[in-house]
Amino acid sequence: MINFGKAVAGEFCWVDLAATDAGSAKAFYGQLFGWTSSEQAANGGSFTRLQLPGRDIGSLYQLQRNHVADGVPSHWTPYIRVDDLDDTVRRVPLHGGKVLVRPFAVADFARIALILDSVGAHVGLWEPLEATMKENAHG
Repeated sequence: MINFGKAVAGEFCWVDLAATDAGSAKAFYGQLFGWTSSEQAANGGSFTRLQLPGRDIGSLYQLQRNHVADGVPSHWTPYIRVDDLDDTVRRVPLHGGKVLVRPFAVADFARIALILDSVGAHVGLWEPLEATMKENAHG
C-alpha cells in the first residue's frame, strides 16, 4: 500500500524514478539507504515500490527502450497532491506552464499528470482516488 503521509493539496506527496537500468537503481538505493523493493502491477505493466520498514517512500520504473534510445536520462519526478486534477491541469497554461502528459489513472490508487512549470521544471500532479484515501485514512 502506498503511504501518502498526510499530504494536503499543494504539498509534495510522492516521488518516482524513471531509470535507464531499474535493476541497477534498485541495487544502488538498497545498498546506500537500505531501501527494499516490491513489484506492483499497474496499467498492463509494473513498477517497483521502494520501501523502508513499514512504509512506502517512492517508486521506480524502467524507462521504455525508445526513450532510452532517444537519450532520455534517468530522472526523478516529484508529485504535488491536488484535490481536482482536471481543474489543476486546465489552469496550468493560464499561469505559463505546459501540460506534458494529460491525466490518467495509475492502477486503482491515483490519477496523475505531468507538467512543466513556468520556468521549465517538470513536476507531477497527484490526485488520490477515493478508494485509496479511504484505505489509507488520508491522502
